[in-house]
Amino acid sequence: MSNSPRQPGPLVPFNGERPPAPAWFTQALAQAPQRSHTQVQGAGIETLVWGSQGAPGVLLMHGNGAHADWWSFIAPFLAKDFRVAAMSWSGMGGSDWRAAYSSRLYVEEAFAVAQAAGLFESTVKPSFVGHSFGGFPTMAAAALQGERLRQVVLMDTPLWTPELRRARKSPRDPAREFKPARVYPTLTEALARFRLMPEQPCEPLYIVDHIARAALREVKVVSGASGSGKSVAGTTGADATGYTWRFDPFLWKNYTGVDSSLDLAAVKCPVSLVWGAQSSLMPKAVVDYMRSLSPAGTRCVEVPQAGHHLLLDQPLATISVLRSLLAV
Repeated sequence: MSNSPRQPGPLVPFNGERPPAPAWFTQALAQAPQRSHTQVQGAGIETLVWGSQGAPGVLLMHGNGAHADWWSFIAPFLAKDFRVAAMSWSGMGGSDWRAAYSSRLYVEEAFAVAQAAGLFESTVKPSFVGHSFGGFPTMAAAALQGERLRQVVLMDTPLWTPELRRARKSPRDPAREFKPARVYPTLTEALARFRLMPEQPCEPLYIVDHIARAALREVKVVSGASGSGKSVAGTTGADATGYTWRFDPFLWKNYTGVDSSLDLAAVKCPVSLVWGAQSSLMPKAVVDYMRSLSPAGTRCVEVPQAGHHLLLDQPLATISVLRSLLAV
């Protein structure tokens, strides 16, 4: 473990102001989606929809700790030809939190959102796209109900080889402490704390600012406690407000997963693999392993000069890759 001091968050220099953004980005965000919530087993799942009803469907699924608006500058470029939906997993973004989460429950959320958004109304089956953690429920969807899908696209979703898993595995600490998310007294302070996970350089800071703002919500806090890190969102009788992350801090304590390598080996529809050439999570051994598990004819695309968060640091290249894969 490094003892070097942690670097400041990438948005610190802007002191709460929005970084300058190019016209393409501003115009994309101006194409506002229809926003709603899809009910799945007692939880409202944040659902964003672009494009015409009856067009071929595309469902976009984000990574760990992210939210549907990671796609809000990507989706408009796909909506010219597709009915596009983006969702926030329960426990993340604007979706409701649960007492317990699971990979299989996330598959149910994905299909429910796709149905509610009208992605099955076309004569063409819909495509599912998952980035990072979002690729794991995407694999599961393709294994369990892949006959309902045209294809799935996995974007920088790493499946470690058995050898790498053994080398990386550490005993789970049952005493690990899960804490309520910290509440920051001002939006400026909250934005200054935002970092990508895993951390990586990301030049388009206007995109980082966009997703950081959408990752926060304003809450009531106990007077005088907002700066202590001990405040709990939703406190009643409060006389002040603050900002906290739209993510259930106890999600991974209450999550049941599966061996996703078994899902990838059992998919019932075509698969495309996309990864960043500079991704810290997709070394050659991981890419080769995923290729070995994927069906024959799997399309593989390496995005140049892109890290793990390729949507952010190479957005236009990501759009081009998706348009190409979805058009085939």
